[in-house]
Amino acid sequence: MASSLTTASNGTPGSEKTFLGHPRGLATLFFTEMWERFSYYGMRALLVLYLVSGGADAATGSQGGGLAMTAATATAIYSVYVSMVYLMAMPGGWFGDRVWGARKTVAIAGFVIMAGHASLALPGQAMFFVGLALVAVGSGLLKANISTMVGHLYDGPDDPRRDGGFTLFYVGINLGAFVAPFAVGTLGEKVNWHLGFALAAVGMGVGLACFLAFTKSLSPKSNVVPNPLTPEERKGVLVKAALVVALAATFYGAVVALGMYTLKWALVPITLAGLIIPVAVLVRIKRDKELDKSEQSKMTGYIWFFVAAAVFWMIYDQGGSTLALFADGKTADTVFGFGFPATWYQSLNPLFVMSLAPVFAWLWLWLARKNQEPSTVVKFAMGLVLVGASFFVFIVPMNMAGDGTKVSPMWLVSIYMIQTIGELCLSPVGLSVTTKMAPQKYASQMMGVWFLAVTAGDCTTGLLSLAGVDLNGTGVIAMEASLAVFAGFAIFMYRKKVQGLMGGVR
Repeated sequence: MASSLTTASNGTPGSEKTFLGHPRGLATLFFTEMWERFSYYGMRALLVLYLVSGGADAATGSQGGGLAMTAATATAIYSVYVSMVYLMAMPGGWFGDRVWGARKTVAIAGFVIMAGHASLALPGQAMFFVGLALVAVGSGLLKANISTMVGHLYDGPDDPRRDGGFTLFYVGINLGAFVAPFAVGTLGEKVNWHLGFALAAVGMGVGLACFLAFTKSLSPKSNVVPNPLTPEERKGVLVKAALVVALAATFYGAVVALGMYTLKWALVPITLAGLIIPVAVLVRIKRDKELDKSEQSKMTGYIWFFVAAAVFWMIYDQGGSTLALFADGKTADTVFGFGFPATWYQSLNPLFVMSLAPVFAWLWLWLARKNQEPSTVVKFAMGLVLVGASFFVFIVPMNMAGDGTKVSPMWLVSIYMIQTIGELCLSPVGLSVTTKMAPQKYASQMMGVWFLAVTAGDCTTGLLSLAGVDLNGTGVIAMEASLAVFAGFAIFMYRKKVQGLMGGVR
């Protein structure tokens, strides 16, 4: 890590070590996030395959040793898990702002994530769900605060290095996500599931060690609790938390005692909460009487973007469930004679993001100079149509594989590429429009609201799976594709109305 640092040797007072021209604290956060994403995406690449794996199969070489669940249950668990990671970002931000400060929250999050992966490395269904819960909570705590710490390194929003710093940080995210399936995925899929999960724990451990060893390079702001709880508020929070825990323990204790408990008793309430909470948060902000007329109008316009994003993520995040299962069972496992494990497909998205993001950044600037850049509304519509188109393409190899034929891996490569192009149209734009349309009163909370769109989309997928809908069937895939394309065209047709609600925001 030290070798990545260069020294600003201009001979003037205040010269300091830098990381590619940026504050050296960026190197600390870059490597921390890279290794955290390595652990997260490595485990995610294994998750659904581990859940559906049963006994070892000598004919296929399958190692077995998984939890032998149905594809529907595995998809539901995966969807609920991903949705909880993003839902936990809101309380994670609250802990950083009001309890521990960003730096301490990230350190605690690292230990929680590492403990979660270590739990997954132990056999048994009980330890699996404990590990999954710990990783979700820890990821939410970390996600909400580490980006804030990147911002702390710069001299306010006008620092010319700021955008470049976040770009480098984004590279770290995708670098970790790209490498993880090759390391964690291969070890887990081809050797032993639990060794794969253990390697994810090691990855988080390396990231945590980087963070703790070089924590002095970070801004002093990251140690500050911006809005600490008063003693009265702290007491109220503890009482409410204890009451919720007591009610949950009493309810589930009674369910278990009556012999009624099944996995759905845990998954359905979480899934419903993941749908209700985003709606409740939006309603609360929209109905706030302190918002002026312009802010109210912008929030009405923002709801269009929120719903569109939820539809997008509902399909996009099935890359780790529906597409992963198709890759494992119905796609050829060799490319040009070389073995290509199913987990490796999870590296395609970060690879395409790193390759295409600079192209899109240049494209938007080039079109802007010609006064032809699409508006935010049109970019959202493009993202929805593209993600819908990816599932229409998916129907073709699904039909080809209906008679047991193993289809070419290039089908999935094409689908992941189309989805990534859609992501680059929608996701960065969504982050930007969230900051621009946020009411002043909720400026710091709105980024968490944007993440709730992911929660809503994934919980919709989870609820469909729990209701018995086969998300791996061509009929449902066609329905989802049609929904996304219809939503994209609806936003495009109503673009002038939405643009009017946005006020001066482009």
